[in-house]
Amino acid sequence: MRTHLYFLLLTVGISATPLRSNLAELQTWLQQIYQSVDMLNLRIETPVSADDENCIKTLFEGTALLKNNPEMRRFGTFFQSFDKLRPSLTAQLTGEGECDTERKNVKKFIEKLRTFIRKLSRDARV
Repeated sequence: MRTHLYFLLLTVGISATPLRSNLAELQTWLQQIYQSVDMLNLRIETPVSADDENCIKTLFEGTALLKNNPEMRRFGTFFQSFDKLRPSLTAQLTGEGECDTERKNVKKFIEKLRTFIRKLSRDARV
């Protein structure tokens, strides 16, 4: 019985490691995007609270807006990695609820996205 428990914990730890490393990589990319968007004149629907799980869809929609902007082409790796997370993040949602949003500039949107990913990173460690 102890051996089975050990293998179960080992498996859970191994499966969580790629998620943590992907989230850390996304944070690095977001920092680079944040530093390069000063001249980008775009307003994006931004969740009022990054803690609201109903706002995940809004974050993906905002990220899609950024992805389609020609100035963001050089960050294609970030967008691909973030899109790969979509199934695992949206699968946990029980239903669609209301998400309070405001139209904000790109920097404010990225700040909310970074907060959301930081929260995911903490949850992945637990």
